[in-house]
Amino acid sequence: MSKNNSFGNGIAILGSGNVATHLAKALFNSGYKIKTIYSRTLESAKELALNVKSDFTNNLVQVPDDADLYVLALKDEILEYIVQHLKVRHGIVVHTAGSISIEIFENTFNNFGVFYPLQTFTKGRNIDFSNVPLCIEANNEQTKNKLFELARSLTNQADFIDSEKRKKIHLAAVFACNFSNHMYSVALHLLSEQDVDFKKLEPLIKETVNKAINLSPDKAQTGPALRNDKKVIDEHIEMLNNYPEFQKIYKLISESIYKINKK
Repeated sequence: MSKNNSFGNGIAILGSGNVATHLAKALFNSGYKIKTIYSRTLESAKELALNVKSDFTNNLVQVPDDADLYVLALKDEILEYIVQHLKVRHGIVVHTAGSISIEIFENTFNNFGVFYPLQTFTKGRNIDFSNVPLCIEANNEQTKNKLFELARSLTNQADFIDSEKRKKIHLAAVFACNFSNHMYSVALHLLSEQDVDFKKLEPLIKETVNKAINLSPDKAQTGPALRNDKKVIDEHIEMLNNYPEFQKIYKLISESIYKINKK
């Protein structure tokens, strides 16, 4: 039985990807009843459902219409279709996207909102959800209070964030997470060609992250671009002659570092 009477009739999770998997498990482990898992791929729905002791389906029509909460943790491109075709009797409907406005639900549901976890998720990796920031938005005060109560039962970091501010946070997260990880991928590629283990960079990466958090990124910046060391920069660019895409990235990032820190 759910520990929260607001969601005692269960929560429907629509999606079975990284976000859906982590959120469903966090809710289940916190004592909430997961009513059903929906995924376009039946096997994926079944796999997640087994972890949270729920029903599962790949047919949207079979998603119960009497759940208290519907969490749409889906790819942005199919979210609109699901919104248009999902049947809900009285429950709250939320999406988990950083870049989609709450307005996608208008004129479709009575109670709706956003439940955006600001974290990178990958299946198979354990996440301490109590440290995951949750950005909450709702269309009315009652829904807002219910979602906030739910969020605070999962994490110590729950805040009301409107759609415009959430989009800016998502943009910043793309730079901080997705782009930085791509840089690691470039480094991995360059090291692999020299038979050098990527783990050689592990202490450097950890210290870089720690400095960014503890000092602020501006104060933690180092390297040839900051010093405008043209000799080293030109040598690096020449070393990347066989990698034109990496060259473009190197030049663009170096120029950006110098200009931003010159101010």
